[in-house]
Amino acid sequence: MPIDATQPYDDQNIFAKILRGEIPSKRVYEDDFAIAFHDINPQAPTHLLVIPKGAYVSWDDFSARAPDAEIAGFIRAVGTVARAAGLVEPGYRLLANIGRDGHQEVPHLHVHVFGGRPLGPMLAQ
Repeated sequence: MPIDATQPYDDQNIFAKILRGEIPSKRVYEDDFAIAFHDINPQAPTHLLVIPKGAYVSWDDFSARAPDAEIAGFIRAVGTVARAAGLVEPGYRLLANIGRDGHQEVPHLHVHVFGGRPLGPMLAQ
């Protein structure tokens, strides 16, 4: 069920629990700013999630409140994950769902990294 991205951060969301090690994940990357792991319901041959370690509900929340170093570190982490997965040459898609209309389901900023096949049109008709 999509969430309201204007609500305060809920530290009981699934990604907060993954960050705390309460829920296992198949991690592929970690640094001071972010972790990346395989999506449990992949929508493409490669489907990774990259999340900041900070408590941010959405891209809007992150861009408004995160320090510059954290923003840069997170964006670099997304690029590093895509390169490490071998997605640069064939191409890939980044997706960040924000709020109800964007169909955001977890109230923690996350970027989907899709690849491994032609991905089709940007939006479903």
